[in-house]
Parts: sequence; structure tokens; C-alpha cells
Amino acid sequence: MNTPRDPALWLWAAAAALALFAAAGATMRVYRRRSRRRRLLERLERIAYATEHQVQVPDGMGGYFHVDHLLLTPRGVLILDTRRVPGLIFGGDQMSEWTVMARGRRYTFENPQPALYDRIAAVKALVGETPVDGLLVFSNLGKFAKGRPKAVIMLDALEVEFPAVERESEAGTAAAGYRDAWTAMVAQLRPSPHEFTNL
Repeated sequence: MNTPRDPALWLWAAAAALALFAAAGATMRVYRRRSRRRRLLERLERIAYATEHQVQVPDGMGGYFHVDHLLLTPRGVLILDTRRVPGLIFGGDQMSEWTVMARGRRYTFENPQPALYDRIAAVKALVGETPVDGLLVFSNLGKFAKGRPKAVIMLDALEVEFPAVERESEAGTAAAGYRDAWTAMVAQLRPSPHEFTNL
């Protein structure tokens, strides 16, 4: 078997192998991201009678708020703001910024509670007397070092707090009373351009 002696051929072969390796890695990342998204949506479908994902809700002043997930549950409408934040999280109700320590680095992000409360108010304006609640759902990759602030829940606790719905149950019958308000709200939503948050 003859071995190519031209260095250009070796360089070309190495570049082709590197490109194939990079493409395979990118394909795997896309597959994992889509798989996480599918699993999250399946979880949310189990705990809700109806769902809307990645939408914009009118803010009552001519603008819109982005909402990750809206769910119709036995308790009314539930807003979920999902966050993938790996590492130790230090956050509190009175803190304007929350801090994350992960993999030897430290960074901060704005306290997400006020924005969630704005979204809750906007949805309440659309659904009238129907109960509305909201939660900040953090992936299981993170851990709150000094306790969880208000309205924060970890992904694994979501189905404990909101068990799978039984569509023929009394709770299902009660939720049917929220259906008209839900339908009227959905008619006022529009798709959001924001990227889906994979947990």
C-alpha cells in the first residue's frame, strides 16, 4: 500500500477529519438540546390541561412580555420562567442581583422575581377572575446555597408541587371553568422570538 508523501494531502486529510469531528460534535449538541426540550415539554403536558410555549403576552401599554410557558392547571393559569443555571446560586428576595459560582468562575444576573411578577400581572389582566400564579423553574444543574427565594422551584420538584392531571377528575371539572378565560387569553398571545430555554 502506497502512503501519500505530499504534505498537502496530509494537511487536507487532517482538515477533513477535524471538520467531520466538529460536525459530529455539533450534531450531538443539537440532538441533546432537542431531547432536553422534548422531555421538558412532556413533563409540562402531564401537569396541565393545556399549554402555550414561547409566547408574548400584552403588557397593557402597547408592548409585550415574553413568557416561556403558560399552563392551564387545576389551580388556574401557571406561568413558568425556566432557567438553566449550573453551579451554586446565591439569591434572595431583597437582592437586586443573584450570584452564581460555577467551574471556578463567578457571575451575576438580575433578580428574576420582579419580571415574573410583571408577567403575572399582565396575564391576570387577560383572564379576569381566573387564579394566576408564577414560578421560576431552575434546572437541576444548579443549587441554591442558602435556601430558595420566593417563587423559585427546582425542576425535579415541579411534578411534586403539580402532580399529573387526571382529565376526568373533580379538579379537571373545576379547571373546565377556567377554559373560557384561557381561550380568550390565548387569542391575544403571539409567538415570541426568544430562544427556548432547555433545562
